[in-house]
Amino acid sequence: MEDFNYPINFTFHISTLSNDFTATNSQGKTIAYVKQKMFKLKEDITVYNNENKTQVNYKINADRWIDFSAAYSIKNSSNVEIGKVARKGWKSIWKAEYEIINKHQKLKYRIKEDNAWIKVLDGLLGQIPVLNIFTGYFFNPSYSVIDLQNKPILRMKKEASFFGRKFQVAKLVSTDIEDDESILLSLMMMVLLERRKG
Repeated sequence: MEDFNYPINFTFHISTLSNDFTATNSQGKTIAYVKQKMFKLKEDITVYNNENKTQVNYKINADRWIDFSAAYSIKNSSNVEIGKVARKGWKSIWKAEYEIINKHQKLKYRIKEDNAWIKVLDGLLGQIPVLNIFTGYFFNPSYSVIDLQNKPILRMKKEASFFGRKFQVAKLVSTDIEDDESILLSLMMMVLLERRKG
């Protein structure tokens, strides 16, 4: 990926059968098209350079069958692991928490949900027929990427939208390009998991 001009927007496609979305930068340029293979026991994500799927830039795969403590390996187009994102087990059931690990297997950042009650209310409203179509307009959770000193680096927020299909990633402090790459890919994996949960 390139052209990390924030804010970056994730827009899910509701007209397709797969769980997929397009990531665009502040100029509206597509920087990635993310597609999750359906009906897989282990998560299998492909990140393309655009919606035409002309080039595979990254693959993200779970290390085990569906599990609360799965780690998701991120590999580039040369099949070299550039890092991973790991869900923090049972803690993530109440309040989403993930760890971003670099290519040297060192913890670099954490992703934490800012307010778990918003997700709970969003999930409850989503169980009510007819109203569940409009849940994306009422409760919109946000997630902060923090460094090892608990300093917020980026924030991703679900935006008010039909079917809750839009998310925006805003940068709070400067980071290097390599970190931007791993953080954004980790957020892409996380948003697929969290959006599915409600």
